[in-house]
Amino acid sequence: MNRTSVLCGLAVTTLLLAACVTPPPPQSWEGLDLVAQKKFDAVYLRPDASFARYTEIMLDPLEVSFDRNWDPRAGTNLLTRVDTGQIRQVLADEFRKIFEEALTADGKYRLVTEAGPATLRISPAIVDLYINAPDVSMQSAARITSYTLEPGRMTLAAGFRDGESDTLLARVVDRKQGMQSNYLQVTNNVTNLADARRAMTQWARSIREGLDTARAMAPADRH
Repeated sequence: MNRTSVLCGLAVTTLLLAACVTPPPPQSWEGLDLVAQKKFDAVYLRPDASFARYTEIMLDPLEVSFDRNWDPRAGTNLLTRVDTGQIRQVLADEFRKIFEEALTADGKYRLVTEAGPATLRISPAIVDLYINAPDVSMQSAARITSYTLEPGRMTLAAGFRDGESDTLLARVVDRKQGMQSNYLQVTNNVTNLADARRAMTQWARSIREGLDTARAMAPADRH
């Protein structure tokens, strides 16, 4: 399956889950079953999947798409200069650094660029990025100070596949919001990036813990 198909599947999954807040998400999706857990909004797992043999991880570049209701030009003409390409690149770079550190911390897994029999491929995407008050202060001679009450948000949708066969083994979907507050706060590129790093660190740790648990519980001869 190519990257476009993978990302379309991730986006559809996320939209489906968002539409199913009440009632809860469906019990199965794309041949995967919803499993009970507390780390993510939803985890779907292939019934016969085993993670015991995976010691290598191929981490695809993070794909980023913005919330369809997000308008970087709203409110002021200065925001027409927001560089969405740069936002995507910064998030992708930070995501990779954080996930590489979490996944390879103790040597149990190593990152690879080519799939082998022990390779798990992870295809991550941020599917609804919403940034409050994108910072353009470095692009203007005027001093710009933005205050917000509502935090930004983004949803991770990640697919996990067998590296050799491309068999879909699991999907994870989870939404994070910035630090909630009852009073107005200054919002800029520093606070936005800090919120993003906080969310990505939580995702990386939870995925690493989940892989360790799944690998320990599953018999090695099943896949």
